[in-house]
Amino acid sequence: MEIISQGDLFRFIKTVFIQCGSSENDAAIIANVLIDADLKGIDSHGVSRLKRIYYDRIKSGIVNPKTEIDILKESASTCLIDGNNGMGHVISFKAMEIAIEKAKKTGTATVAVKNSSHYGIAGYYTDYAANNNMICITGTNARPSVAPIHGIEGILGTNPLTIGIPTNEAFNFNIDCATSVAQRGKIELYARENKALPNNWVKDDSGIPVTDANKALDMLKQSTASFIPLGGIIEETGGHKGYGYSIAIEILSSALQNGPYLKMLNGIDGNGNSIPYLLGHFFIVIDPSHFIDINLFKQIAGNILTSLRNSKRKSNEQQIFTPGEKEYISKVKRMKNGIPITDNLLKEMRQMHDELSLTGFDEIFN
Repeated sequence: MEIISQGDLFRFIKTVFIQCGSSENDAAIIANVLIDADLKGIDSHGVSRLKRIYYDRIKSGIVNPKTEIDILKESASTCLIDGNNGMGHVISFKAMEIAIEKAKKTGTATVAVKNSSHYGIAGYYTDYAANNNMICITGTNARPSVAPIHGIEGILGTNPLTIGIPTNEAFNFNIDCATSVAQRGKIELYARENKALPNNWVKDDSGIPVTDANKALDMLKQSTASFIPLGGIIEETGGHKGYGYSIAIEILSSALQNGPYLKMLNGIDGNGNSIPYLLGHFFIVIDPSHFIDINLFKQIAGNILTSLRNSKRKSNEQQIFTPGEKEYISKVKRMKNGIPITDNLLKEMRQMHDELSLTGFDEIFN
């Protein structure tokens, strides 16, 4: 395990994307999103995805590192934008800026995005909105990997439902959850660390749990295994809830912008060749100041969270957390002490470093 400072890691990620063809400004946006995940302790969506999800796809021509955004349709409170298969982080950051500016004027705004790509942690955008005193709800569809209740075919994406709300505390309320029990980034993290998966994450097409992380990744790719919906595989444990929320995200991510959905997002054409995923996202932003004084709103939101944390516990040794709190604690710690990088991940970073002939990173690759 190596510890790398936030600044050095940001500079490395930014340089990789610039060398791949992104503009300096766009590369900084992408690096900010990935670094935010690592700082918050969401290691499955930070620099660990740099090579496999972004670098490799850029090299293979699946995604365009040069992001060009077109506004297709617009009103006072809505906007439809086309990302032209550019970098999802840049497209989504622009979408958030549009939504926030519209919400300031109209109270609420919705931006739909088409022809995008993986946009990193959804919680980055909701947190960004909350830092601007806005409520935000966002979601995205994803390549098919989750089976319906009573089904064995991975047909839905892990489709996160993410909500950010400003408070008067040091951190925002921010919940960023897949609508499946786990998602691919977590499996990749377990595979990289040679750890066995919990038996309620992935099942094969006979309904048997798959606990070997590398085997699970291969089977997911071959569509012979699927993720389990949030709540489990049966209604008695609430599986229909995760399944239902996933469908809602799928519809909002595709139908608002007439984009691909379900199996159309498997990244393979009829001849078995890799093609762009062309994901869809949506961003719903609400300006609380159109309803109530913003400081009063944030005070009430903060009081609710404080009351939850101070409610009765099973043991004084246990702590009640509210969404966004653990990420805040991790961010404070890692901004001070640096970000832990596993040996296997460092090898991937070194490979990109060598292939791109980068210089000036002796502090990382000594």
